Amino acid sequence: MMSGNWLWIHFCAAYVFTGAVCYLLYHENKVITLKRIACFYASRPQAHQFTILVRGIPVQAGSSFSESIEQFFTEYHPLTYLSHTVVRQTSKLQQLMNTAEKLYGTVDQLKSEERTSQGPQRLGLFGNKDRHLRTLEKKLEVTEDSMRTEQSSLNKKDVPAAFVSFTSRYGAATATHIQQGVNPTEWVTEQAPEPDDVYWPFFSASYIRIWICKLVVYVASAVLTVLFLLFVVIVQGLTHLEQLESYFPFLKSILTIAFVSQVITGYLPSLILQLFLSFIPPIMKILSSIQGYISMSEIQKSACNKVVWFTIWNIFFANVLSGTALIQVNVFLEPKKIPTLLAEGVPAQASFFISYVVTSGWTSVSSELFQLVNLIWSLPRRVFSKKVADDLKVSSIPYESEVPRILFFVVLGITYFILAPLILPFLLVYFCMGYLIFRNQLLNVYAPKYETGGKYWSIVHNSTIFSLVLMQIIAIGIFGLKDLPLASSLVIPLPILTLLFNDYCRKRFLPILKGYAAECLIKKDREEQNDPRMTEFLENLTVAYQDPALKPSQYSRNTDRQTSPLLQPTEI
Repeated sequence: MMSGNWLWIHFCAAYVFTGAVCYLLYHENKVITLKRIACFYASRPQAHQFTILVRGIPVQAGSSFSESIEQFFTEYHPLTYLSHTVVRQTSKLQQLMNTAEKLYGTVDQLKSEERTSQGPQRLGLFGNKDRHLRTLEKKLEVTEDSMRTEQSSLNKKDVPAAFVSFTSRYGAATATHIQQGVNPTEWVTEQAPEPDDVYWPFFSASYIRIWICKLVVYVASAVLTVLFLLFVVIVQGLTHLEQLESYFPFLKSILTIAFVSQVITGYLPSLILQLFLSFIPPIMKILSSIQGYISMSEIQKSACNKVVWFTIWNIFFANVLSGTALIQVNVFLEPKKIPTLLAEGVPAQASFFISYVVTSGWTSVSSELFQLVNLIWSLPRRVFSKKVADDLKVSSIPYESEVPRILFFVVLGITYFILAPLILPFLLVYFCMGYLIFRNQLLNVYAPKYETGGKYWSIVHNSTIFSLVLMQIIAIGIFGLKDLPLASSLVIPLPILTLLFNDYCRKRFLPILKGYAAECLIKKDREEQNDPRMTEFLENLTVAYQDPALKPSQYSRNTDRQTSPLLQPTEI
């Protein structure tokens, strides 16, 4: 950093940069919300727009969940209520279906090998194959009989949850946003996800169980953050050769070699950090899956949010404060020292983060293009698969790992804008490469499993606002260290104005990202009320949210025996 009058240039840059970022954020918020509404108007009728999920269904003695739902919604939503589908415990049936799928694949494979074999020989190896084939067919018959028996008893396995469909989008939205019962833990409603996006395991969970699971997840996330923090401190010690020499005296002769010392202090720490950080997104996804979410999209979004803040804390703050804050723990009891502490620690780690951008950013975005991990994994999978037509499965973009990585580099760029601008060219190269590569991946490689509808933008907005406030707090500390109290005082309004701008954006744009206004819903309903295809669409809403285990069997063999009616979907 320069001193004297040149510091006022950095002061002006802080204001100009904050204004530019806030303007771009406002513009992008406006564009994304308009695109979201335009996409809604242009979309065809979709099942989740007309359906809600109801949990905590009370039931009286002598009646079923289905009867309670029918009575309640017929009485309180008589004009818009259409139908409902009660959720059932089908875990055992799903296990039987998975077993039948594997058996059917093996039988189909053996039959195809038998057809391609030459001659009518049935001795030796061929005889063993025939006996093995007959054994598998018997097992398949037993499994199918067990599936029929299990499905016939599903009426006794209802859980207090159901998908309730309405004749209009506005009717479904009204039922979602208004408390249905006097007891807030009963008749709990939320918008239904897309049928292919439903996550079934938590439908039978009670209100208390979901609350306990969320608490456990928060505690587990905090413990994981602390444990990883200790690992980061150890890795950060590699950047200080004097510490390594004191802990490992036998390495002193090796560390005197210039090439070895440069690799250890510059490249190795960020490489080790990136390697262990790659395990965090799957762990966070597992933790999010037990929080009570009913859709894979919500699980992935929750995991993405966790990984973003985990990365910011454990990669940015842990590296910046590892040499000071962990020694001076009492700094957290004196908030006034935080700007000064950051002003001392952040510029000192500029070289580490430059190498991190190169090793983590450039490497990850390049490997994204080649998909080496998926390619290597597909080779043994295709060789050892027992299915005849085992095509390579098209994957969807892993939001929980890619979005946090991109946002972390945004944090670095904003934070170091006035502190160490040398990092900006490296980030520019990363974002240019990322734009070209991810544009190709999204258009030609990945197949989305669900429509996000711009819901991830709130995570981007929040992390950008956080980066701006962090940069401004560091600027306050920098000007204080350089004996410019006037500049330090004049920067104080910046974080306040940024937070006010954030509050305005949350009130102006966030509601549109969470749901659609009555104006949009009623207008869309009126446009389609005379469409003859709506009648058929509404009739199929009941089947749309059937549990996969209740849908027609895909594994019945091509024999003369007809599939039992018990394997057909049960409609309510």
